Amino acid sequence: MGMTDPIADMLTRIRNGSRVRFKSVDVLNSRINLNMAKVLKKSGYLSGYDIKKDQHGHEVLRLYLKYPDSKRAVITNIQRVSKPGRRVYVKSEKIPQVLNGYGIAILSTSKGIMTDKEAREQSLGGELLCNVW
Repeated sequence: MGMTDPIADMLTRIRNGSRVRFKSVDVLNSRINLNMAKVLKKSGYLSGYDIKKDQHGHEVLRLYLKYPDSKRAVITNIQRVSKPGRRVYVKSEKIPQVLNGYGIAILSTSKGIMTDKEAREQSLGGELLCNVW
């Protein structure tokens, strides 16, 4: 049986792993999850990612979570915006700021997955996937 929302599954694993201070979490390896991991790494929310094989021989994407010290996590919260039952699309002028610019919004545009800042600079709109702060 297939998963209905692999993006939400990835975000939930990151959120839960960050709250219990795991070093890494394993998520389903797909093109969209890999591109979102690249954006999160480039924005400084992840320390890295690898493609590994699990015990069944399937490829998984291992995300290495980032902690600046023993009391705080870099990712305070991560929230899915566009869902399979309700897609949220925004124009480039209407892209919301997350916590007045302290967080990022990740969008799926015609030029690939990127942050809200990059989409505003390139005047691109798209599907608002999630907010991270």
